[in-house]
Amino acid sequence: MNGNPPVLRPGDWITYCDGDYQVVALVSTSVRLRSQEGTEIVVLASHLMAAPDFSVTGTEPLPELEPFGLLDSVPDAALAAAREWERHVVEVQSGLPPDPQPNAVPRPEYDPAVRSLAERDAAKAAELGVGVRTVQRRRYSYARQGLWGLLDHRAARLSAATGRADARLVTAIEEVLATETNASTGTRSRLIRRVVKVVETAHGPGVVPLPGQSTFYKLIDALSTGRHTFGSAVTRRQTANRPQGQFTPTFAARPGEQVQIDSTPLDVMVVLDSGQTVRADLTIAVDVATRTICAAVLRPMGTKAVDAALLLGRMLVPEPMRPGWPASLRMASSQLPHMSLLDADARMEQVAAKPVIVPDTIVIDGGRVFLSDTFTRACNRLGISVQRARPRTPTDKAIVEATFSSINTLFCQHLAAYTGPNVSRRGERIEEHAAWTIPELQNLLDEWLLAGWQARPHDSLRDPYRPRKAMSPNDKYASLVAACGYLPLVLRSEDYLELLPVAWRTVNDYGIRIDHRTYDSADLGPWRRQPSGNAAKRGLWEVHYDPYDLSQVFVRTQHGWITVPWIHQPLVNAPFADFTWQHARRLAAATGLDDTQETAVARVLDELLTRAHHGPDKRTARIVGRTRAGAASHRPPAPRTEPDPARNDSDDALKPAAPVVPFGVFDAHAEAERWL
Repeated sequence: MNGNPPVLRPGDWITYCDGDYQVVALVSTSVRLRSQEGTEIVVLASHLMAAPDFSVTGTEPLPELEPFGLLDSVPDAALAAAREWERHVVEVQSGLPPDPQPNAVPRPEYDPAVRSLAERDAAKAAELGVGVRTVQRRRYSYARQGLWGLLDHRAARLSAATGRADARLVTAIEEVLATETNASTGTRSRLIRRVVKVVETAHGPGVVPLPGQSTFYKLIDALSTGRHTFGSAVTRRQTANRPQGQFTPTFAARPGEQVQIDSTPLDVMVVLDSGQTVRADLTIAVDVATRTICAAVLRPMGTKAVDAALLLGRMLVPEPMRPGWPASLRMASSQLPHMSLLDADARMEQVAAKPVIVPDTIVIDGGRVFLSDTFTRACNRLGISVQRARPRTPTDKAIVEATFSSINTLFCQHLAAYTGPNVSRRGERIEEHAAWTIPELQNLLDEWLLAGWQARPHDSLRDPYRPRKAMSPNDKYASLVAACGYLPLVLRSEDYLELLPVAWRTVNDYGIRIDHRTYDSADLGPWRRQPSGNAAKRGLWEVHYDPYDLSQVFVRTQHGWITVPWIHQPLVNAPFADFTWQHARRLAAATGLDDTQETAVARVLDELLTRAHHGPDKRTARIVGRTRAGAASHRPPAPRTEPDPARNDSDDALKPAAPVVPFGVFDAHAEAERWL
């Protein structure tokens, strides 16, 4: 064992770059060396010691540290045997065993003062009944590797997961396991049968030895670990779809550097205007640097291309405070740099506590929604780079995928008609508990984003100087703004209108008509019956409309934009969308009304929205249903028939004595509305 500490001192001779040098001086991290010819060089100590041939002449190699972790994994018996050998080796080297008693003296045959090392080796060999070479080999191993060198390495040998199974059988099992990824989940017995068929086809019957059933099961379990071969098919496909390389977290150093957008069905049943209960689609945009949900839009059906463009528009305008929201949700009451933003833009006076983030890069998937010309042109116009994620690689936009899970956990599970993440966790008759409409749920979601997301500490947001304290998205935004000097330039109202879809129409005496809706305003006076001058569109006017707020449209003229309201807007006391209008037209047509007559459609629309606002009255519907069923099963007896004296037919014709008028169910609410 090397008794000298591993220290380099002036005067030592070393080997470096295939030459011998003497250490002349040590200055800080530099070493001055002199060769045998008298040439002196100065080398960095780190470079010197990292040289492959560096060694100190005349000293033993530096000892290796024991693999303490591996010592914990060996059997106790093997470790006890190694420790027993350690006692003997230490006694040979120093004369005393490890941890000697106070005032202990070496035994005469192991006293270094009177016995040489060779004599001590011979004495220990005679004591243990082994050869001298065995004692010397143990002593050398202990000097080089410590206790690990004395261990019987057969006890620490790693065993293969497949044991002694034939390699051809292992290859066949792995091949069949790979084919199970996209197949329906089966049992182990089915897998064994397929493996046997593959082995016999490739090598012939009886060539490859097959284990027993229990051993076969253990072999399959060992090779299918982590694949979920006999579990959930969804989990199995997701696991197989993971990238083979290392997981590199998405990093952004400033707000807007990268924004991820995606859509998914929300785990909540909502009530449509028709009374039907369905799941809503949620489209969100998440900023990577601050985890801010820049915009979130709910839709009752699949997201359309115009939704993505409108989502982009909502990201770039401040979130206004709405009636009923508490003052604590104002930006002035938050940690956001409200005064600095207010000095740059006066529109920040009455906005909610959610930052406006202008994206540099937007990451999208391959959906037709985001690859549409509408969304692409909007991003090009705003100077936003669009980066497409690789097909079937959700890790390219992992942050927005994880955000959906957080929304379901933190928000959706507290709502009525929460469905759960899958059918196995769904409650009974969830549709009957659905109470929220899309606008109501959208308003709840917008308020929750301010109170439950933007102000909530996020585990992935950490201050480098206070890593134990999690930060909220608003706190992280304020911190990054102070660090990088970020100042968002939000969209003007004219820019927002450019993101809306376009319809080309004429300006008539009655105004502008879009889908049987008429829009008119006094500002259209100079443009009535006049061509727009656009020859490509045959003189039609460019009209922009918001498909989720059809109460007004916007007409582009040579002098700017004109806002034109719907002429029947006073009849409808709630906002409505394009799909709502289409459903109202279908209802009007089903009741025999003229679906092109705006007044009738407007009244149906108002009634539909009023009913949707209060929610479906399931109790009244059940009472009426039971009453009708009772009336159908308990009808009055058939009327008695008598001969008609006015007729002298030979067959004595009969006729009812009097028509029977059935009694209806008195509905007080309907009767009151009839007299209003």
